[in-house]
Amino acid sequence: MLVIGLTGGIGSGKSTVSQLFADRGVPIIDADAVARDVVAPGTQALQQIIDKFGPELVNADGQLNRSRLREIIFADPHHRHWLEALLHPLIRTDMSAQIDALAYPYCIVVIPLLIESQPNDRIQRILVVDCPEQLQLERTAARDNTSLSNAKMILTQQASRQQRLAAADDVIKNDQDLSHLEQQVEKLHQHYLQLADEQ
Repeated sequence: MLVIGLTGGIGSGKSTVSQLFADRGVPIIDADAVARDVVAPGTQALQQIIDKFGPELVNADGQLNRSRLREIIFADPHHRHWLEALLHPLIRTDMSAQIDALAYPYCIVVIPLLIESQPNDRIQRILVVDCPEQLQLERTAARDNTSLSNAKMILTQQASRQQRLAAADDVIKNDQDLSHLEQQVEKLHQHYLQLADEQ
């Protein structure tokens, strides 16, 4: 199976693009969804996070307060590295099992921090969703109901636009309307089906 790693900066439109592939029947594995599963109530990983950062990181319903945790790890690289060392192996194992269970010519694995994390040997091609940084900031601020300065802080913690584009095998430009996006997705969908057939 051909495995495509889909990535892009915050607010670039990864969710929209992955949904367009899903609409075409392509299996989507979302690292963020897997990351939520590995820290679900009762998991060992959640307990380790509580032991490290305190019980105030858990909401009344027992779920991890992800926005609070995000604030902590973006403010301190040491905390971020600790969390990545804990969660990344768990996330990779889970995602790998999901890939192995699929029966389709190719799949899309959505990994927001694909460029920033250690190389993933399951990923065969990197697809970057790209848009101007100002557009990323505006979308993030509107979506997360946060300030532009807070959105900018998150953006600076991620790989730069140039780094992502340098690592890309394929690029989708998300700076116009939905129909423009759909045309690009359809073209790549056909391309990936052909590549998978040639494997």
